Amino acid sequence: MKIEEAWGQRFERSFMSQIAVLLVVSVLFWALGVPTFVSKANAAYMSEISDTLSDSNNGSVSRHVISFTNATSTTAGETIKIQLDPTTHAFDQFYSSATTTDITVTGFTHVAEGGCTGAASEAYATSTYNNGSDENLTFTVCANDTIAAGAITVTVGAAGTLLWQNPASTNSYRITIGGTQTSSGETRVAILPHVTLTASVNSTFTFTVTGVNSGTSVNSTTTTITSTATTLPFGTLSPGVPAIIGQQLNVTTNATNGFSVTVQENQPPTSGSGALIYLFKDGATTTSPIEWTAPQGILDSYQTYAHFGITSDDADTGSGEFVATSTTPFVGNIITPRVIFTHNGPSDGTTQNAGLAKVAYAIQTTTLLPAGDYTNVLTYVATPTF
Repeated sequence: MKIEEAWGQRFERSFMSQIAVLLVVSVLFWALGVPTFVSKANAAYMSEISDTLSDSNNGSVSRHVISFTNATSTTAGETIKIQLDPTTHAFDQFYSSATTTDITVTGFTHVAEGGCTGAASEAYATSTYNNGSDENLTFTVCANDTIAAGAITVTVGAAGTLLWQNPASTNSYRITIGGTQTSSGETRVAILPHVTLTASVNSTFTFTVTGVNSGTSVNSTTTTITSTATTLPFGTLSPGVPAIIGQQLNVTTNATNGFSVTVQENQPPTSGSGALIYLFKDGATTTSPIEWTAPQGILDSYQTYAHFGITSDDADTGSGEFVATSTTPFVGNIITPRVIFTHNGPSDGTTQNAGLAKVAYAIQTTTLLPAGDYTNVLTYVATPTF
C-alpha cells in the first residue's frame, strides 16, 4: 500500500470519529439542559415611532407628542426611557416647573412618584435634565403593575407650560425610546428656522358716477328726469310738482376697511339775480333724513319759496338712516360734506349697499320763487380706508 493511501484512510476514520463524538456530546447537553454557547437577542424593536413638535424653530420652546407601539409588555419595575439627542445633548429641559398635568400619557396611567395605587398599567415619571449628558424623561412601572404591549403616546408640555427647548443649530436630532423594558427604538426631529411667507397685493380703488333714466326707482321714490354722469338737468320747474333726478354710484376696491362717499354743494342753487333755492326743508338744512314735504310758500319768507334735498338707497349709511319705510327720507344739509354711501370692507362695484348705490335729488317750488336760471356745483369725494 502506498503511503498516501494509508494516510488518507487514517484521516477519514479520525474525522468520522470526531463527528460522532460531537453528536454524542450535543445530545447529552440537550438531554441534561446544559446551556449552549449560542444565545438569542432579547430586545424587540418598537414600531410606529414619531415625535411631533408644536414648533420646530431653532431655539423655540416646543410641545412634543411622542408616539410608539411596544412589541412587548413592560412589567413592574421596568422603565420606559425617552432621551433627547443622546449624542450631543443639544436640547434644554425645564422639568423643575412641570406638574403631572404638563406631561400626559395614553396607553398607561401616569401617576406622581410615590402615588402608585396598585391598579393595572400605572407608571410614574422621573427626569434628568440640563446636566450635559443622559438628559431624559423616564417612566417606571409601579409594583404589581404591567403595561400591556401596544400603542403609547406621551405629550410633554401643555398650553401654558412648555418643557423642552429646541437646539439653536439647524439639524436632524435623534429621539430614543428604551429603558429596561424589552422594546426600544428611535426617531428623529428636524430643527430648522421658520419659513417666512411674503406677498404683495396692489391696492385698487375705482369710483364712477353714471346717469340714470327717468322712471328709475331710488329708495322708494321715482325719478322724473334723466340725468348724465356730469349733469342734473332739472329744466323748467313747475310749481308744486317735485322734480327728481338720480345718479348711480359704483365703487370697486380691495381696501380692508372699505370706503366712504360724500357729496357737497358749493352753494344753494342760485339764479343770476341772486335768488336761492334753499335747503330742505324751507332753509332749515335738515341733517337727519325726514319725509319729503312741499315748501310752505309764505310771502316774504324767502326760505319757504322752494327747497332742495337728497336721498340715498344705501342701507349702510348712517346705520341705515336713509332706509325708506312708508315714505322716502331726504336731507338738505349738503353745504358741508354729507356721507351718502359707505361700506366696511372690499367691494365689487355691483352689489347693492356694498359696491353699488343710487342717489336722488329733489327740487320743489312754489309760485313765489323768482324767475331765473338756477345753478350750483356738486362734488363727490370717495375715500378708501386700507
